[in-house]
Amino acid sequence: MAEHSEHIVPPKIYAAVLTALLIGTVLTVQAAKVDLGRLNIVVALGIATIKMTLVILFFMHGKYSARRTKLVIVAGFFWLAIMLGLTLADYSTRHNEPSRSQLNQPSSSLFIRS
Repeated sequence: MAEHSEHIVPPKIYAAVLTALLIGTVLTVQAAKVDLGRLNIVVALGIATIKMTLVILFFMHGKYSARRTKLVIVAGFFWLAIMLGLTLADYSTRHNEPSRSQLNQPSSSLFIRS
């Protein structure tokens, strides 16, 4: 029977990853405050993907796991890429929605009867 050995990650690595995740959270909040137009969703999803990668690789020990587990992780990333690609393709084909303030104002032509 093969021995099962666990990889022990030094606390410094966990501290560095935690710091990176906190910086990513601050970047997410700051990016939400800046109007980048259509790029807001791309920036937010990019930051979220980087943070997710760090969590999977280090906190879930994906970096040190068996080959089959790594294959499942890669398949998950492939599926995520498909979903993000479809979402961004849908988002890029939408037209600008008029502001709600324009929709709530009554138009004089609606109340005129001939």
